[in-house]
Amino acid sequence: MIAKLLPVILLIVGVGAGIGAGIVMAPAPEPEMAADMGDNIDHADDTETSHVEEDLPLDELGPEQEREYVKIANQFVVPVVERDNLSSLVVISLSLEVKIGLADKIRSYEPKLRDAFLQVLFDHANMGGFRGAFTRSDVLDPLRTALREAAQHELGKMVYDVLIIEISRQDV
Repeated sequence: MIAKLLPVILLIVGVGAGIGAGIVMAPAPEPEMAADMGDNIDHADDTETSHVEEDLPLDELGPEQEREYVKIANQFVVPVVERDNLSSLVVISLSLEVKIGLADKIRSYEPKLRDAFLQVLFDHANMGGFRGAFTRSDVLDPLRTALREAAQHELGKMVYDVLIIEISRQDV
């Protein structure tokens, strides 16, 4: 009789342990999500400040005005290899946030930038960054940081950020 109940008891204990581990290991909710989930804090002061910023003329907006976005001409194709076999291909489109007037310089340095970006993307793929839920922010943030550092290494601090415009994975 106990031999028949033992698998059922182990199943119940295993499911309970899995649920408990999932609850403990779950990331903390993001602040925006907490606000959307019924957070009834009065945001009247925030709304007034945002309206004041929207009413400013364009020439008084600050450093955002002095930036432009340069799209890297072609997509990046990154192979994902698992156990010495090609398991999927990741296709990524990138843009650079740079100082105004540097688009021509960016285009002239594009081969060096592509090389640096590909090395970062290959390293990310080799570390398993494109496996599973690869679009989670905690997975993509280190990739964005590494891409920005590579761009700043090649072009200097004129590159403010590297934006991931499109990303997709095709399993083979």
